Amino acid sequence: MTLPSQRQIPLLDLRPQHQPIHQEILAEIARVIDSQKFIMGDDVRLLEKAVAEYCAVPHAIACGSGSDALYLALLATGIKHGAQVLTTPFSFFATAGSISRAGATPVFADIQYDTFNIDPNRLTETIRFHPRTRAIIPVHLFGGCADLDPIMSLARERGCVVIEDGAQSIGAEYNGRKAQSIGDVGCISFFPSKNLGAFGDGGMMTTKDADLAKKLASLRLHGTIRKYHHEWIGTNSRLDTLQAAILRVKLRHLDSWTEARQNNAALYRRILSRLGAPLTLPQVAPYQTRHVYNQFVVRCPNRDALRDYLKQHGVATEVYYPLPLHLQPCYKDLGYREGDFPVSEQAAREVLALPVHPGLSAEDIEYICHLVRSFYALGS
Repeated sequence: MTLPSQRQIPLLDLRPQHQPIHQEILAEIARVIDSQKFIMGDDVRLLEKAVAEYCAVPHAIACGSGSDALYLALLATGIKHGAQVLTTPFSFFATAGSISRAGATPVFADIQYDTFNIDPNRLTETIRFHPRTRAIIPVHLFGGCADLDPIMSLARERGCVVIEDGAQSIGAEYNGRKAQSIGDVGCISFFPSKNLGAFGDGGMMTTKDADLAKKLASLRLHGTIRKYHHEWIGTNSRLDTLQAAILRVKLRHLDSWTEARQNNAALYRRILSRLGAPLTLPQVAPYQTRHVYNQFVVRCPNRDALRDYLKQHGVATEVYYPLPLHLQPCYKDLGYREGDFPVSEQAAREVLALPVHPGLSAEDIEYICHLVRSFYALGS
């Protein structure tokens, strides 16, 4: 097979996204500098209002990172030392790490093969063996929602809170409802690689509960409601005003960037299906009524060799995630072993994220797809 001329394609290229709004962002940065309101300035409040409207909730509370959003959500909902919190073993470390930071113990349940998200069918039995479970953290991985209705039903039956880990899923929908609007608290990350990314770290928490919103807002400021009076023991997790101003500009473009990601994913599907490459393409469940493709993740035989081949030809990829959380060295004391969560472990061996960012051209995607086809045509 003859390959096109070599290209250099990063996994994420933010330049095409930022160039059209470059001057607008610089003007906002200059405005904040002139205001001298670098901490909790008006832009933070205005961003909170805009994100709340976007996520169809009455309350949004900004914080320092997506990891902090999870941690603060656990504190605000009363998760304490001795509690167990049920989540997926196939996620970024912050999902479980926030549980440990709150003094609770992570408990894992395996994922669905097709969506990579926690399998609701496994939760009842898991909770039965872990009666101190007080919260469930479903992760909307790669931009597609977990199956929330059965999770919410079980949580209400067992008296558990539900914290949506939506770090990768702002704008995603579950049966027509916005992610981060269904559980008790929703958590968003503004890490630069996210669909709505800051120029550094940042996070947001969403909720329908006014009292919970008040507590979340307090906990990010050392537990204060009025200055120097501390209702709770919180932490310092404030979103910088500069980041809020930048995010306000970028939020206005988020839907067009999401549409570009969706179009790129659709083009991958058409070309890879036609070429007959032996990959398992990402599946979209019927309840995932809006998938926002933070990542386009395929399952592939001989994954590591394919990744090396793509790199040799200028294409950057990433493995999300090479080692499930239950096998991380820091969690060896939990007593889990290899084989306990076979679907997650299989995913860790097979998954590969291909570039899907809005700045990709159709020619870029065609080049990547033909590389994949040539790799397998060589008998790899």
